[in-house]
Amino acid sequence: MKIRTISFGHPDAVKLNGRVQLEYAERYGTDEGDVTPLDPAMFAPPQGLYLIVYDEWGTPVATGGWRSQDENDGGYADGDAEIKRMYVIPEARRRGLSRRVLAALEDDARAAGRTRMVLETGTEQPEAISLYTSCGYEPCARFGHYRFDELSRCYAKPLAATAAG
Repeated sequence: MKIRTISFGHPDAVKLNGRVQLEYAERYGTDEGDVTPLDPAMFAPPQGLYLIVYDEWGTPVATGGWRSQDENDGGYADGDAEIKRMYVIPEARRRGLSRRVLAALEDDARAAGRTRMVLETGTEQPEAISLYTSCGYEPCARFGHYRFDELSRCYAKPLAATAAG
């Protein structure tokens, strides 16, 4: 497996985003997935990052990104980095890919000077909630596009600088 930095507008990113949107729609019983406005520029370094994991045959199997967020009317705090579009195709799940992508995103956001990683998920994604809580994320005040939705759950984790050595 190889993790590559890719634009959110890259064809492989668009393809995987389409798959995750279908899964969201199915899980939540809607006609559409996540309608949070996203633009490829939001994930451009150093204000963000978008990653795709490719398998040994060059097939894209997982994604994840972060974008800078600062204090605004969406409930973010200065220094936040927001996780978006964490997804592993069903055929590649249970291989630790989400943990690898999440760790890479946290490291990059920390190196970019972000102080807290935040994310929004939902009650119909128990696997995501389990992943994030097992990686040190704790419930926090709601923020973002779905902050008033009863199915929304928000989590945060400080991005303290790690000591060298």
